[in-house]
Amino acid sequence: MLSELIKSYREKKGFLMKDLASLVGVDVATISRIENGERKPTKEQLINLIDALELDKEKVFTYWLSDKIIQEVEGEEFGIKAINLTKRRLKDKE
Repeated sequence: MLSELIKSYREKKGFLMKDLASLVGVDVATISRIENGERKPTKEQLINLIDALELDKEKVFTYWLSDKIIQEVEGEEFGIKAINLTKRRLKDKE
């Protein structure tokens, strides 16, 4: 989960939430909500998080997109079928 990854790397870097918030350009409450999984970062915030924490861009964006997809289809009766169809449709565009 993206929230756990961000918190883990922040702690490894020895940053306080206020340090990371300053680097990302948000308030401490936003960092707290992102780390607790209560809020998803915007794309711009995500890029700033990647830069501040020196994260792997591909890995982080993959988690971020996965979380967005789950948020949309979670609890939907045909969610898995929709994901599988989307996967096939995307593959056809390659």
